[in-house]
Amino acid sequence: MTHTKIEGAEIVIVGGSSGMGLALARRLLSEGAHVTIAGRTAAKLEAAKEALDDHPGLRTAVLDLTHEGEVAAFFADCARVDHIVSTAADIEGAYQLLPDIQISAAQRVVESKFYGPLLLAKHGAARLPPSGSITYTSGVAAYRPGARGSVVAAVNAALEGLVRALAVELAPLRVNVVSPGWVATPIWKSVAGDAAKARLDAMAERLPVGRVGQPDDIADAIRFLIGNGFATGTILHVEGGHRLV
Repeated sequence: MTHTKIEGAEIVIVGGSSGMGLALARRLLSEGAHVTIAGRTAAKLEAAKEALDDHPGLRTAVLDLTHEGEVAAFFADCARVDHIVSTAADIEGAYQLLPDIQISAAQRVVESKFYGPLLLAKHGAARLPPSGSITYTSGVAAYRPGARGSVVAAVNAALEGLVRALAVELAPLRVNVVSPGWVATPIWKSVAGDAAKARLDAMAERLPVGRVGQPDDIADAIRFLIGNGFATGTILHVEGGHRLV
């Protein structure tokens, strides 16, 4: 089995200022990687730096991955990139029943979870070495959608289709996706508001593992896909058995 070296690697995490991306940054920095966290909000990036104790291997960059010019400029300024990860998602307002769906909210989901990843591949792939990788996050909604979840389910499924195609087109670069289940991250505030904890607790009782996910669970999965040189076009499900129940 071929394992990719992490120590000294240059890794870009888009959406890494909180939740799963922040947990991944912490994990990779602890292994000696150089990590650039990219996100839209300077204040959140500063908070991430503080959360990571202003690690000497950490850099931050303001980037809106839905703007092609910004993505192109970002990679043009990168002296070296070994791996690209995106955990970014803008799903605010998207969980609505069909009569209440606002197309503007749906478009933000598509831009952040489909067009954004497409742009990262378009402009980032050429900067990667043959041993490099691109890893995205989709979600269990593609397999177990619920009422209010049509837009997110569709976009997650579309992203997984994109990954399979990119794994073929960009070979030998490896392109993979982690499909998380319900994970306790700040994004739940925008999904369920004050009911977030109750919703997560109810799901924990349903799942075979008896709990919802934590950011570190997903960070471990992404770390595996970065490091395993024989994994490409893979959808790695990390969802506590959600697809079974």
